[in-house]
Amino acid sequence: MSAVQTGAATLAGDQDQRRPVLELKNIHVRHSIKGLSLFGKETVFALTGANLSVSAGETVGIVGESGCGKSTLAKAIVGLQKPSDGEIYFNGASLWDMSADRRRTEFGRNVGMIFQDPSTALNRRLAIRRILRDPLDVHGIGDGASRDRRVRELMNLVGLPESAADALPTQLSGGQRQRVAIGRALALGPSLLVADEPTSALDVSVRAQILNLLLKLQKEMNLAMIFISHDIQTVRRMSDRIATMYLGRIVEEVPSALTPEGVAHPYTKALLSATPSILDEINPISLEGPVPSAVRPPSGCPFRTRCWKASSECAQEMPPVSVLSQEPLHTLRCFHPVNSGDASAPTPSI
Repeated sequence: MSAVQTGAATLAGDQDQRRPVLELKNIHVRHSIKGLSLFGKETVFALTGANLSVSAGETVGIVGESGCGKSTLAKAIVGLQKPSDGEIYFNGASLWDMSADRRRTEFGRNVGMIFQDPSTALNRRLAIRRILRDPLDVHGIGDGASRDRRVRELMNLVGLPESAADALPTQLSGGQRQRVAIGRALALGPSLLVADEPTSALDVSVRAQILNLLLKLQKEMNLAMIFISHDIQTVRRMSDRIATMYLGRIVEEVPSALTPEGVAHPYTKALLSATPSILDEINPISLEGPVPSAVRPPSGCPFRTRCWKASSECAQEMPPVSVLSQEPLHTLRCFHPVNSGDASAPTPSI
């Protein structure tokens, strides 16, 4: 191959590396629920105007309080929830413009998901070898012998002993069950892995093991990964970028390397202060009041009812997306961003 051809091939490879594996553009998810009146219905704004992308070898963390839309976003990403509006692109192709068969083969085979609780995510009546082999059987990958070999490879990959192959999920520890769930998610060799609170149901003693395993596999397999958690310090450790969600909206997307000093949204700042790091001294920020209803969200910025920097401007309109930096990407929806030296942050009363 000539030097020109080599250079062209390298450039093409770099472009493929930069092209998002997954891209969400202005995604909305709305649910109709029975209202207070006998025949009336109300709308739950579960996800509003979500924009997100993740490339091969990159991990994007999603963080926020319970009810902020993290799980709805995960369901939309893996195709379990069709958006009310907006487009989802997988390797450049629109997910919901695909036929059901094409979506199953081109998308379903290439996306793995790890659920929050392995105790409920695994069929307790099936042996571990059957659970790991099931995706291969469903998609018709290889013959019986090659599927059995793949099961052994997966068990070795996630650090399960051979003796676990014939065990039932109830006979394994919580950490071992989550390793099975990870192995099942990787069975078809996906290019995208979605981990929805993968350690929240585990004992503290085994969480680090599972997190280290995910980091190792993501690097070795060059996976694009969406990592979802309510713990921003864990997300910070696992991710290249952090997307902060509040009441169905992504309000900040910040490189992990810039946290905590480079955080600009008051809500992200408050989340960091709620789970302080042993490495960084952070003054705790107390947020007053409950999270507003997703049925009747406040006007303007949804965080304004709890924000210490809110002004009348915040009640009039939703702040537009501001790009603070392009490389690395840092976006923000806020009229009054904070910085590391912001003296106006509230301090807890003693």
